[in-house]
Amino acid sequence: MTIHDGAEPPAINPFDRAAISAETRAVNDAFASRLASIPPPADRNALRLAYASGDLSLPVGPRSPRARTLAIEGPGGQIGLRILAPPAPVGAYLHIHGGGWTAGRNDMWDSQLELLGAEAGMAAVSVEYRLAPEHPFPAGLEDCVAAARWLAANARSEFGTSWIAIGGESAGAHLAAATLLRLRDAGSPLFRAANLMYGCFDLSLTPSMRAANQTLVIDRAKVEALVAQFRGAFDVRDPALSPLYADLTGLPPALFSVGTLDPLLDDSLFMHMRWRGAGNASQLAVYPGGVHGFHMLEGQLAREANLSVARFLAHASRRQSDR
Repeated sequence: MTIHDGAEPPAINPFDRAAISAETRAVNDAFASRLASIPPPADRNALRLAYASGDLSLPVGPRSPRARTLAIEGPGGQIGLRILAPPAPVGAYLHIHGGGWTAGRNDMWDSQLELLGAEAGMAAVSVEYRLAPEHPFPAGLEDCVAAARWLAANARSEFGTSWIAIGGESAGAHLAAATLLRLRDAGSPLFRAANLMYGCFDLSLTPSMRAANQTLVIDRAKVEALVAQFRGAFDVRDPALSPLYADLTGLPPALFSVGTLDPLLDDSLFMHMRWRGAGNASQLAVYPGGVHGFHMLEGQLAREANLSVARFLAHASRRQSDR
């Protein structure tokens, strides 16, 4: 793994195929074999059930018995929140799950969120937002914004801290970035850090995504189909839909994490530089051989990525609390 803060070139070239460890190659080969054995779901409901159980693509860890749930009012009805909090949190983290805007639930990521509690002292609040195509953009985003406002108003009473961060993976990273922009434009920059893992930030597709053919988990054809279901009446390069084209000034420090074999590689590379170019602090973590969703697989690469997120949030909360 290489973390690049933009100040100097990385010491190791993560894009060199020789940088991919034997373990990562083995993990990817086993994952590819597993994906090849899975029959296509019969319909959308079957797809969503299979994805949520880990039987479609990425594995899903056990649900934590320590989680509690809460429902808040949102623009389209009640929004479910799943809460995992360590004793005496030092911050609260709003998590927005992935799933291509059309699938996924907020109870699929407990292992990663509990790690943030153990290693960074973060209380995690994961959002159950409305899914496309039944609820195209901006419905899911509006739910995330409502959850963000709830957390900002209630973090102190719920968790004993007012320090809050936001983040997500893939479609969740996209929605997290879009949520930050909505809040900033409304004059309420509430969040102090952003964890944006292998997000899709340009729905017109970056070069690496356009070149992806039959790649693991996602490829160009799959992402184009997902975008068509999600975009609603918006142009794919509308800054409201594609954060890469937005004015990015006034946003919090961010960590962008992506694997070199992820078709969304360019999204993180481009967004990291645009984030920095807008005057914000940004770190880029590039993982040799990481495929889309690699941090949910086995092996050292996944452990490094998950621990790096925890360290980023812990450092951000300590640094800003000391000011």
